[in-house]
Amino acid sequence: MEMVTSFVYPPPPSILLNTMSVVGLVSLAKVGWSEVRGIHLKYSKFNNNNNKASSPSSSPQQPQKPPLGSFSSRTGMLLLYTPAFLAAAASFFLVPSDDLRFLLLKSALALHFFKRIFEVLFIHKYSGEMAIDSALTITTSYFSSTALMIYSQNFTLGLTEPAFDLKPLGIVMFVVGIVGNLYHHVLLAKLRNEDGTKEYKIPKGGLFDTIICPHYLFEILVFWSFFMVSQTIYSFSFAMGTTFYLVGRSYATRSWYLSKFDDFPKHIKALIPFVF
Repeated sequence: MEMVTSFVYPPPPSILLNTMSVVGLVSLAKVGWSEVRGIHLKYSKFNNNNNKASSPSSSPQQPQKPPLGSFSSRTGMLLLYTPAFLAAAASFFLVPSDDLRFLLLKSALALHFFKRIFEVLFIHKYSGEMAIDSALTITTSYFSSTALMIYSQNFTLGLTEPAFDLKPLGIVMFVVGIVGNLYHHVLLAKLRNEDGTKEYKIPKGGLFDTIICPHYLFEILVFWSFFMVSQTIYSFSFAMGTTFYLVGRSYATRSWYLSKFDDFPKHIKALIPFVF
């Protein structure tokens, strides 16, 4: 236990936070495993209505209507990120604090979700729809995790700092993660701009030459930077859960490209260059 408390603050006196640390981790890990098994959250290429790929090997599939219906991908993506951004922005006024660690966490959360909204409005190219039930699931996860990370940090005020200060590493990891994620999102958008079509193509450039989901890899870095800046049990739990989910999603994404493109390079891994 002493070794653990060298890296994280002690568990907060909150049944809600301690329960959600477990529930969130288990839930995200379960969703990640579902992705591996072929049960996907219905957005992007995994929405059955969005399965167009520029490959002669792809065969038409009968779309399945989502139980709650769907809306445009752009609308869905805005719904995903806006509540979390508003929660992070509001925290500067609702939970004011001069604590450096607290300010870094709130700033990182707000900047991350502001960037995602900016990308939705000005960078990403959308061609399909998002299932409403999937959008609500992801929106709830982002909003609740943002609010709970901030709530959890409030319990650390006045406590002794962990023996190992991970803030500097967290800041570096956040910058690398957010820049790398943005760069690869731009590459994806340019792929759609090349001929004006809305069909999926094999991404190229950057780390796309070695893994199919570099944007997920850098997003994982961002969520681990939240933990390193905050060093709370809840932020660790959510970073771990997010990692499990994106590992599963990246595995499913690589499998999708293999099934749609006969010329997909087999050496390209899912998430970790040369490994996985």
